[in-house]
Amino acid sequence: MIKNYLQNISKIYHEYPRTFWTVIVITFIDRIGGSLLFPFFALYITSKFNVGMADVGVLFAAFSVSSFAGSAIGGALTDRFGRKGIIMFGLIASSFSTVAMGFVTSFQFFIVLAFFIGILTDVAGPAHQAMIADILPEEKRADGYGILRVAFNLSVVIGPAIGGFLAARSYLLLFLSDAVISLLTVVLIAIFLPETKPLAHPDAPKESMTNTFAGYGQVFRNAAFMLFLGAVLLQVFTYMNMNTVLGVYLRDVHGTPESSYGILLSINAAMVVLMQFPITRRITKFPPMLMMALGTFLYVIGFSMYGYVTTYAMFIVAMVIITIGEMIVSPVSQALVASFAPEDMRGRYMAVSGFSWAIPFAVGPYLAGLIIDGPKPNLLWYAAGFVGLLSTFAFLALYRIRRNQELELETMPNVTAL
Repeated sequence: MIKNYLQNISKIYHEYPRTFWTVIVITFIDRIGGSLLFPFFALYITSKFNVGMADVGVLFAAFSVSSFAGSAIGGALTDRFGRKGIIMFGLIASSFSTVAMGFVTSFQFFIVLAFFIGILTDVAGPAHQAMIADILPEEKRADGYGILRVAFNLSVVIGPAIGGFLAARSYLLLFLSDAVISLLTVVLIAIFLPETKPLAHPDAPKESMTNTFAGYGQVFRNAAFMLFLGAVLLQVFTYMNMNTVLGVYLRDVHGTPESSYGILLSINAAMVVLMQFPITRRITKFPPMLMMALGTFLYVIGFSMYGYVTTYAMFIVAMVIITIGEMIVSPVSQALVASFAPEDMRGRYMAVSGFSWAIPFAVGPYLAGLIIDGPKPNLLWYAAGFVGLLSTFAFLALYRIRRNQELELETMPNVTAL
């Protein structure tokens, strides 16, 4: 059995180019730093500055609003200049801004700092996503994004456990550790990762910087893509609660300590590491919009449970259901974005797709904070389930539209023949 297992691993390894595996390893190292800090960010803010979740929501809004600008700039620069340099710049900016956050002593100044940090650190987001689309053909992208999620979540298996240990001693250690890991990642990228931006056709006219940014108009005029992003946006309004307010809710309402919340996140990550790739390979044979609807409906069930379950065992069951939905949704969603994007506009499409995440993170934590700080905090999870249900219906509608379009295309030759 061990021999067969090793043979399967070897077979999977040789299905993908070396550059892809370089991206996977570097992503794993980088995300260890992020997973040390981000799960405990809301806990850090509420405890250090003695503020409520509504105030934390304002801070997340500052990050998200500024990330719009950072992502838009990064998407255009990624298409014009390439992926590697933009990613390195983003990591360097992230390391310095992370250290700055660790030393801020005023919540008001933290909000001001968040606007600048959001711009600098989100510049590299589109380049990361475009790089996978550059490396892999369309039929391999869902699997590729699935493997990327395995690397991401393998780091999360390790990160929150270490982060909880460091946070119990000093939150500043979290910020410093994340910064050091980001700088280490820059060195590894400089040495081992080649540029992946497709070469422009030799006869293609040179695009000006103005035209590069004007290309966003073409993205927003893609009606099918924008409808898809609308459905994703509703979905993220449900999902974003896991890493923003769930830890605070469990602590304040059920007395769940930070370490137990970290275990929930580690369970989520461990499931992805063990099950993501087999699940991705099985669901790629089904219509992607139908899979998006299925995964989102599992979000509805899992997040709604936090509104009425009261034991830690049931908190784990809810997280398991959410994680299964996440394993279905995430690789399919990323592959769909890549399929919408022309080769020379991948950075800009990835940047616009990021808005479907940035907008919920700009508004959602504040709205969630208002509910959590109110008399019936459990209502948050019923609201999250309702929004997830709207997203589920939206994906089902998109599936029907796509299926009708495909049927029309299949019947067109017969019509011509007649």
